[in-house]
Amino acid sequence: MRRTTVALLAALEALVSALVGYGIALVPLMLLWGMHFQLGLGLDVVFRAAADVWLLGHGVDLTVQLDAVTAARTGVPGAEAAFPITIALLGFALLTLLVARRIGRRAVAAGAPVAGLVAAVVVSGAVGLVATLAARHPAAHASLWQGALLPAAITAAGVLIGLLSSEELRDRLLDRLPATVPDEWLELAGRAWRVGVGSAFAVLTVAGLVVAWAIVSSYATITGLHQVLGAGFDGGVAIFVAELALLPNLVLWGASWLLGPGFAIGTGTQVTPAGTLLGPVPGLPIAGALPSDGAPMSALWLLVPVLAAFVGAYLVTRLARQGADASAALGAVRDASSAEDGWHLEPDPGSASAPWWHPLVVGLAAGVLAGLVLGLGAWWSGGAIGPGRLADTGPNGWAVAGVAALTVAVGAVVGGFTARARTARRASPTESAAAEPDTL
Repeated sequence: MRRTTVALLAALEALVSALVGYGIALVPLMLLWGMHFQLGLGLDVVFRAAADVWLLGHGVDLTVQLDAVTAARTGVPGAEAAFPITIALLGFALLTLLVARRIGRRAVAAGAPVAGLVAAVVVSGAVGLVATLAARHPAAHASLWQGALLPAAITAAGVLIGLLSSEELRDRLLDRLPATVPDEWLELAGRAWRVGVGSAFAVLTVAGLVVAWAIVSSYATITGLHQVLGAGFDGGVAIFVAELALLPNLVLWGASWLLGPGFAIGTGTQVTPAGTLLGPVPGLPIAGALPSDGAPMSALWLLVPVLAAFVGAYLVTRLARQGADASAALGAVRDASSAEDGWHLEPDPGSASAPWWHPLVVGLAAGVLAGLVLGLGAWWSGGAIGPGRLADTGPNGWAVAGVAALTVAVGAVVGGFTARARTARRASPTESAAAEPDTL
């Protein structure tokens, strides 16, 4: 397929993805405009608000200036002054990321990965810039440079993930690395990547299950809060879409809770396994799923990242050993027939004869990677949701990164050394037998 065709298809798919995300924000606002406001507002307000929501979903900061009457009704000190809304509704960003990943997979399959990447990123950036300019208003305006860059950056990340899913492309990239990079270090880096990122996603999976259980077990409370709001059908749809867009944030908050640092919903509040301290919370029914107190034996939740890293490091080390055994079997005939020529096989990084520090390096690197993934996710999931005390919402990214790095590193180091020790015990009888002289 020609590069021009690939670029056009990637650009079209990126545009459709942006329009779908914009439509998800627009539909509930149109219902509110028609049913709640009885067409009393100008239609341009609805379209600008949908654009602001879409931009907010990609991490673009929004500055809001309430009128005096609305600010007084909120009852929040400082609401009359302009305030930022910086929390990202990550459901929109996740949609863009998944579509961009598919663009990357199709582009690499068509043989034009660069063309697909450039076209998708340019279109996403252009859409973000147009939406930012079109939605600017004294009452609410998004950051111009963030509107142009952040949707494009999320699209670029998704396309790169799709491109790197191709084994052929990965091999070509590895071949272009400088010859001074030893294969041993590439092997160790690959093992650290699998253990670290795998452990991070294992923590997120458990956090997702915890959040799901919290919602199910608090269903009566959530339903009661919804009835108290009296939002009606149109308001209920808008609330449901908002909560759905916040679901990835809630999973990241659940991971922060599971790791110990927890999260805040307003200045001076905390939600951790050790205890919960809350003030007034935003009027979303999903807030009924927040724990009212701490969890029993809260420290045991730290076993989740430790066990995930232990299992990951153990399995990765064992698989590396199996690969080393297969390589040794294939090279046995060559070694036997070419012994006089001085041929020699170097120890494989996954073998029992590899240096003792390999599991230590892999474990520490895996901890750093897990800390980066979970710390960045925690940082991105929080932000300001309103004026005054509501400017402090979400987890502390540094605290989450530190705890994640420490727990994953401990589990990965122990798992790697455990697999190494077990491999050495199994290999020792064979080596002893091989060392005995042949008496026949």
